[in-house]
Amino acid sequence: MSRKVIITCALVGSSTRKNQNPNVPYSPRELAEAAVLAHKAGAAMVHVHGVEDDGTNTTRVERIREGHDAIRQKCPDLIVNLTSALGPGATPEQRIGQIVAVKPEMASLNMGTMNFAAVNRKTGEVVVDYTFENSLFLISDFVRQMKENGVKPEMECYTSSHIDNFYAISGSGHFTAPLNFNFVWGVCGGQSFRPAMFTSMVQALPAGANFTACGVGNEEWPVITQSILCGGHVRVGLEDNIRMPNGELAKGNYELVEAAVRIIEGLGLEPATPDEARQIMGLTRR
Repeated sequence: MSRKVIITCALVGSSTRKNQNPNVPYSPRELAEAAVLAHKAGAAMVHVHGVEDDGTNTTRVERIREGHDAIRQKCPDLIVNLTSALGPGATPEQRIGQIVAVKPEMASLNMGTMNFAAVNRKTGEVVVDYTFENSLFLISDFVRQMKENGVKPEMECYTSSHIDNFYAISGSGHFTAPLNFNFVWGVCGGQSFRPAMFTSMVQALPAGANFTACGVGNEEWPVITQSILCGGHVRVGLEDNIRMPNGELAKGNYELVEAAVRIIEGLGLEPATPDEARQIMGLTRR
């Protein structure tokens, strides 16, 4: 039997907007339609940020719940993974409060403080830069509340030190096996993709842990291929990358999923169904 590879589709993020690709979904209806197409293309899970109709990040629980519920109603088989980040300016209370209120099957858990930046590579000018604070105290509190509310954390690691942060607080008892990590490559302030660093991070994981990987922009395709080759899973989507491998704008999240499926099947493997993904990641279907 071929190994099953979980495809996560990150439908919309905190910075990718319609002026970059008009197919980025904003409204609950758009999110649900994009999720259905991504699922049909081969995604087992969708990762979602809440945004308002004008594309601004939202901290409103009602809006985030509407997006989550619209996806579940349109595509009840699909796993919904909500972000606990919410974008610049969100307070810790807002970040974890919407997770506790909505109770998705899975939610992101950022594993360390880091810069999030954008730099003009030609001039060296820093265009955007903010510090995304995730103290060990905050991470410990978030994972405790996730466990109490039946939400499985996906640990977001932008650098190898974020894996070490897991080890530092793993004795709390709030993390439960199987553990699920996501390596994020290409964010300015985090790590650029290097195959040797990738394999080093895989080797640093606890025994039996699952890992997924995503890459920003052009790094998406080599990153997910490396992840598959190392025994992991993949994330694609308009949050991370707006273009197909040939450089054309993606017609929607589903096209990026289709490209991932071609890579997976080209390596003799198969995309996991949502229920197969639940079994791998230790989720209980709701």
